[in-house]
Amino acid sequence: MRNFIFQRGTRIVFGGGCVREYLASFAQEYGPNVLLASGEGSVRHNGVYDEVCQTLRRAGKQVVEFPGIRPGPDYDTVQRGARLAREHQVDLVLGIGGGSVMDCCKATAMAAVYQGDLWADFWARQGVVDFQPLPVGLIPTTVGTGGLNGISVVTNRALGIRTGRDYPKCDPRFVLLDPAYTRSLSREQVIAGGFDALSRAMELYFAPPEGETVSDDLLGALMRGLIRDLRASSRDLQNSDARGDLMWAGTLAGDRLFRLGKRCGYPCRRAALQLMERTGHSRTDCLAVLQLAACRRSCEEQPARTARFARRVWDIPEEGRTEKALARAGAEALEAFLLELGLPTRPEALGLERADLLPQSVQGKNLWVYTA
Repeated sequence: MRNFIFQRGTRIVFGGGCVREYLASFAQEYGPNVLLASGEGSVRHNGVYDEVCQTLRRAGKQVVEFPGIRPGPDYDTVQRGARLAREHQVDLVLGIGGGSVMDCCKATAMAAVYQGDLWADFWARQGVVDFQPLPVGLIPTTVGTGGLNGISVVTNRALGIRTGRDYPKCDPRFVLLDPAYTRSLSREQVIAGGFDALSRAMELYFAPPEGETVSDDLLGALMRGLIRDLRASSRDLQNSDARGDLMWAGTLAGDRLFRLGKRCGYPCRRAALQLMERTGHSRTDCLAVLQLAACRRSCEEQPARTARFARRVWDIPEEGRTEKALARAGAEALEAFLLELGLPTRPEALGLERADLLPQSVQGKNLWVYTA
């Protein structure tokens, strides 16, 4: 394993009613002005946003609203949030929503404080954060990732570049996970968030170094849980226990704990972003096709690890199979699961030829500027 330093400074509260119970007391640790960031989805219509606003105002906070954050937040939106934060002397950036809102909050927390060119110094390249960004708190309303790290993916539309960086100083100070806040998610949204987390775990699992590691053991258990809970949640949207477990597992998938000792550039995730723009298909569809292609390739290049993936994640018995046969059975199990979720498995479903995907899109370089 590679050397690493691990430090966590995020308080996590999980459970029904946790926002009503803890948000006011957590917010009291900061000054009076809160920048409340949100997207354009159901959070504005299902009562969740109003509940958060009322909780903050009852706690004596001045709420500065920062609405309208779109998927794949752009740099102009980050700058808009930063201007609001400076104008109102914001003391806490609080995001309520999905991954794009979380990403925007982290970038805004830096932009509100930094005096230079944030894009040039911290997104165009990996910078050194030698200042203290505004504190960030998060209230996720999805079952995906992003709550337990400093990763922020931002799009600079003027340059046509989407890039992500992970700055530990942008780690949220607290995360409040109330599964009830995910009740309005559609089946497609549950699948998108859950598979995003599973894909992240798979890319880490198959990343170097070779051999068995503690991280691989942890990732194997996480993937089993994600598959179980994603299957149950997608079959029955009213299964609150499964959805709560999926929310927690999806949040864990973004924790640096699972990246310790690994070297991973997330090639499928980078290529999926490119394929989205090229094909017009959803990120989830692109990611499904790429992830299966990468798994099949691993059957040939990493048969031992892929065979362990088949045994530990899919419970496929050896039963006299060769190592490569067991590995291929694991890839077949992944394909069957994708089909069960209604996701595409073949490049043709995206309007592509097989040669368009491998090796260029999975193994190629400089497909997308993304460092995590």
